[in-house]
Amino acid sequence: MSSESFSRRAFLGRSVGGLGSMALAHLLSRDVHAATPAQGSHFPARTRAVISLFQHGGPSQMDLFDHKPELTRWDGKPYPGGALEIHFDKQSGQVLGAPYQFHAHGQCGMELSELLPHTGSIADDITLIRSMTTGSVDHESALRIMHTGRFLAGLPGLGSWALYGLGTENENLPAYVVLSDPGGLPVDGERNWSSGFLPALYQGTPFRSGPSPVFNLKTPERVTAMAREGQLKFLKQLNGQHASRYPENTELSARIANFEIAARMQTAVPEVLDFSSETKATQQMYGLDNPITEEYGRRCLLARRLVERGVRFVQLFLNGQPWDTHDKNAERLKGLCARTDQPSAALVKDLKQRGLLDSTAVIWSGEFGRLPVSQGKDGRDHNRHGFSLWVAGGGFRRGYVHGATDDFGYKSVHDIVPVHDFHATLLHLMGLDHRKLHFQHEGRATSLTDSEVTGAAVVPSLLG
Repeated sequence: MSSESFSRRAFLGRSVGGLGSMALAHLLSRDVHAATPAQGSHFPARTRAVISLFQHGGPSQMDLFDHKPELTRWDGKPYPGGALEIHFDKQSGQVLGAPYQFHAHGQCGMELSELLPHTGSIADDITLIRSMTTGSVDHESALRIMHTGRFLAGLPGLGSWALYGLGTENENLPAYVVLSDPGGLPVDGERNWSSGFLPALYQGTPFRSGPSPVFNLKTPERVTAMAREGQLKFLKQLNGQHASRYPENTELSARIANFEIAARMQTAVPEVLDFSSETKATQQMYGLDNPITEEYGRRCLLARRLVERGVRFVQLFLNGQPWDTHDKNAERLKGLCARTDQPSAALVKDLKQRGLLDSTAVIWSGEFGRLPVSQGKDGRDHNRHGFSLWVAGGGFRRGYVHGATDDFGYKSVHDIVPVHDFHATLLHLMGLDHRKLHFQHEGRATSLTDSEVTGAAVVPSLLG
């Protein structure tokens, strides 16, 4: 078959050294939407990159971040605060006291559970928001609100909006990387990092754990370096011939350049995964020497290496929804904190010592919180009226506790922060006006915060 009749797409599909499904999908999406550039920042940014440490299931705020002595006083007694919104009403019980002690940390005196000693060590570097609220008490819809701003499925996530607005800083790596749990996908699966109606190039690119993070990105062992070089030269020749036949196609040069990224990814991805240059002290700080923290610590360290190389948005997810403590609340919290506390704090410390924390926002959050009463013997049900999250770096105020819930940790009552306002604030620090960052979809300008409907606004007191 002559090169004139042998299509470039057929060559990629048949070649034993092909890019593989995931890498090719990433490149094809860039190919199709090459004419859709990033909008650019609206004003100077303080946050260059975001790392989201997402905690599926709804971490219990009153057991981890929001000390409520009244829970201990009323433990085992009927809840005195009036009506509660109960998800599983037939299993509702009495007030459930916090099972662990709280201690003050840092110069700011931030009170945190004894389960979070490492987070306590970074208290002076974080903003702890105790007054978050969301619009749903159901996992899937609450996850969508946290990621996309609305409870409907199929909408773009925060990471996709950030890329749409700002673009990428490293053409050798995907600008939006998802570090998935080797145990499996989170609840709602890949929709957590979907680009929705935005062009597909803005979706998250999952990296798996193990030696092959991107399917078939590595050249098969049976293909020699010389053969691979020959394949790439042949592909370049075909591309050149195709371009010369269609000189009026102004998008073709960009399309060809996008496919050439594949060769650079084959070098860049293995390099970012190689921890041999990391000191023993750094690896121990992340807990790589401990089987309990090793897996999560490895992903946290990889997140730092990715943003260090210009990746714009990195998300870590857990399998399923482990923080959904409908039973054995105390026991399950202890295990989850043992797994995630040290690596999460190490990430903040490592970014700070490398001078990256000022420009990188690290977010630790779930989709909602828990109730002050028991579910069954020793569990807690869902709660959308009050929950906590923390943010470090990226221009957020440091050593600061924002807002408050009532005496039982049920409802946010002071300096309330709806999810939409948190999104608006984060976009603001990234140099993006949430009211201007929009995309024409189904006849209207659609945005992450949909501020005309939600009334979303930046929260100035969260800014450092």
